Amino acid sequence: MPRRQSFDTSVPTVLVRLDRNPFHHGTLGAARSLGRAGIPVHAVIESSTSPVARSRYLRSARASPGTASATELVALLHRYADEIEDEAGPAPDGSSVPFLVLPLDDVSALGLARRRAELSPRFLLPEQTEEQLLRVADKAALAETCAALGLPHPRTELPTGSREATAMAWSLGLPVVAKWSRPWLLPAGGGLRSTSIVRSLAEVRELYARTPEAGSRLLLQELLPTGRDLDWFFHGYVDADGGCTTGATGRKERSWPDGAGLTAVGRWTANPTVERTARELFDALGYRGVCDLDFRLNPSTGAYHLLDFNPRPGAQFRLFADADGLDVVRALHLDLTGRPVPPHSPAYGRRFVVENYAALSFLTSPRRRPTDGSGSGGASRRTEYAWCAADDPAPACAMGLAWLEHLLRRAVASARRFLGSRRTGPPLPPAPPQPRSPSNQLTPR
Repeated sequence: MPRRQSFDTSVPTVLVRLDRNPFHHGTLGAARSLGRAGIPVHAVIESSTSPVARSRYLRSARASPGTASATELVALLHRYADEIEDEAGPAPDGSSVPFLVLPLDDVSALGLARRRAELSPRFLLPEQTEEQLLRVADKAALAETCAALGLPHPRTELPTGSREATAMAWSLGLPVVAKWSRPWLLPAGGGLRSTSIVRSLAEVRELYARTPEAGSRLLLQELLPTGRDLDWFFHGYVDADGGCTTGATGRKERSWPDGAGLTAVGRWTANPTVERTARELFDALGYRGVCDLDFRLNPSTGAYHLLDFNPRPGAQFRLFADADGLDVVRALHLDLTGRPVPPHSPAYGRRFVVENYAALSFLTSPRRRPTDGSGSGGASRRTEYAWCAADDPAPACAMGLAWLEHLLRRAVASARRFLGSRRTGPPLPPAPPQPRSPSNQLTPR
């Protein structure tokens, strides 16, 4: 354990993620980061057979509730804590040891903030309210927040009807970005994505028609230019006093889907403008806890637009582990257990690679070359992989098998759709028009 970080290893951590995604590498990163520091780590995830559950640093795992109900989650956490305490036995002085709870997706963060009073003092959480988190997690509220603070943000429209949606899309200029205001409400398996790029008015109408199914409002946003070195992110931890000693900026070198998706390859790179903007935003909002902010540079204006504000660790947070292993997750544990959080030491040039998504990115754009990250004196060239780790190899093997099965299922489904379309044959030619009397002809629109 690094000398300058003094952890209270008697306080276990329970990772919580209600999103049923077995390929969420951020969960594994949190388990490894805390586990390597000697902190007992447990998890509420999609399944106890998830690749993450194979980590040597995860003491136990429980399946998350079948719904996103905060009431069910609180009840599960209390039962889980009872089980852990029964297995570990009482503390030497007979007192009850608290648990630190770390949400890893938006719906978990919101649910825990909503029920914080019922969880305290047994469970340690940052001082957050659901209303504070919704101000940034809800995409429509984030647009209003940026407008109120004068923060650059893509031009955003919130249609109230199908015709208005097409008119707004036309005004923004196709293609446009379509987002659901509260993506955590999207039904599983419904085929709806939290963010998509729509290229025609017909697509806008079809997407808007699914609003009742999505569970939240549809936003249409101006599509900012995409390109090399334009996408940036800031990860930080804001302590109880409002300080952010642990925070850094990174550049997205590859993403999946290309140009608009999650970080497949990222590099720790200094960006004073993005860092200053993030810290000023925390002060304006009074934000506390871990956060992940996404920015995109508009080359025509030189402004960095805030695209997303996630009130929890970003999946690539391990990019910003310094030479002593300090990252935002460790900073959270230190602060909430009353330990000092040491200053973050920059490791410019450090890279983070998500193997499965990076492979897809290279397949779709193999000629794209990342910048070398030079220009930062003493830059570290160390690369950390999301899944592969010499001291914890089992999760990578499990992920590889699950990923192969996932790809095979998708290939089989695509083949079946293709064969089904072939069996139906080519479409029949349209029937010749039938003459109609003037009395039954419709007025053109």
